[in-house]
Parts: sequence; C-alpha cells; structure tokens
Amino acid sequence: MAKGILGRKVGMTQVFDAEGRLIPVTVVQVTPNVVLQKKTVATDGYEAVQLGFLDKRANLVNRPDTARFVKAGTTPKRYIKEIRLSGMLEYEVGQEVTCEIFAAGDFVDVTGTSKGKGFQGNVKRHGQGTGPVTHGSKYHRGIGAMSTMTPNHVHKGKNMPGRMGGETITIQSLSVVRADAQNNVLLIKGNVPGPRKSLLVIKNAVKRHN
Repeated sequence: MAKGILGRKVGMTQVFDAEGRLIPVTVVQVTPNVVLQKKTVATDGYEAVQLGFLDKRANLVNRPDTARFVKAGTTPKRYIKEIRLSGMLEYEVGQEVTCEIFAAGDFVDVTGTSKGKGFQGNVKRHGQGTGPVTHGSKYHRGIGAMSTMTPNHVHKGKNMPGRMGGETITIQSLSVVRADAQNNVLLIKGNVPGPRKSLLVIKNAVKRHN
C-alpha cells in the first residue's frame, strides 16, 4: 500500500537497539496531516492526494485557501503539498493522516530541500583538487583550464563556480527506527536533507519493500 506524510525536521540524536548498538537517527515531527483534496485521472489527469501540515493564523490566509480549509473542515495549514500515490486515494477529504501509517522496520524515501551554501567555488561545489600552496605557485583554489585549444570555446556542462545548495534532494531506502504516535514523532535512521525546521515529504520506499 502506498503511504506518505508531511513532517518537519527537528534534529538528530541517537538511540540504542535491543542489542545495545548505537543508532544515529533523525527526529521528524509529524503532527497529523489533513487531506485537503483528492485528484483523480478523471478530473485532473493524474492521481494525487493534497495534504495540509501545521496550523497557521487565519488572518494570513487568502479567500481561496480559506474556502478549501472550510470544505475540508480543518484549520488553516502552513504547508500544502501533493503526494502522487494512487494508493492514498482511499483517504477522504478532511481525514487525518498520522505517523501510525509507518512502523519500526519500514523503509521510506525522504525528500527535502538541501541547505543553502551561497556562492561557492569549484573546490567546495564540485570537489575539485587544489594546487600547490608554496614554491611560487599562482594556482591555489582557482578554476584552472577552461577548455583545450582545439574547440576554442568552453564546453557545455563545464563545472563552474556558482550557487550551491537549496536543491530538492531525495534520500532513498531509510529505515524507520520508531514511530511514536503519542508524541507525533518519527525516528528515521541516518540523516535526511535540509536544515532544522524544514519541510520533509516521507513516502514508502520505491526500491525496497517492507
């Protein structure tokens, strides 16, 4: 069955399993999501479920969004995101989706926005090596040769300095260590993309089956 939920990254910690082994985990806050809209092939050309996550003040919401929240019978939500999983169409508009859809041992794919690093050079952005530091070297962290003499122009796709980070990243096949429905928290083994308090989309893994 297809499963998905929105969450917010809290940070990282560590837990111990039954055999005393230390496991690094990411803590994800997953307060109950609300189904705001269902999209089907007949009406929209594709299948998806629109989820709302985290409350926000009503005076920050415009009229179209207010009507959507009233129709779903819920309070205004800060984050609205579509999850294209046909198996989630069994949910009804206004129904809550909680972290109980996952259990310890499940494998998930986590999507988030990576940390922004600003404008960076080739050494940091692409892992390019540096030149000699001493003995009169004029090349330390520069970009180096741009092209060969024959084409007489820079090749398309050449690694260049530029803006780094702030990209949508998906880490696949992470295991769920614990699903705490009482505290609305998921513990996911390893790290996930993005800074603290950033939005995450958690779906069941496409490459590994539970």
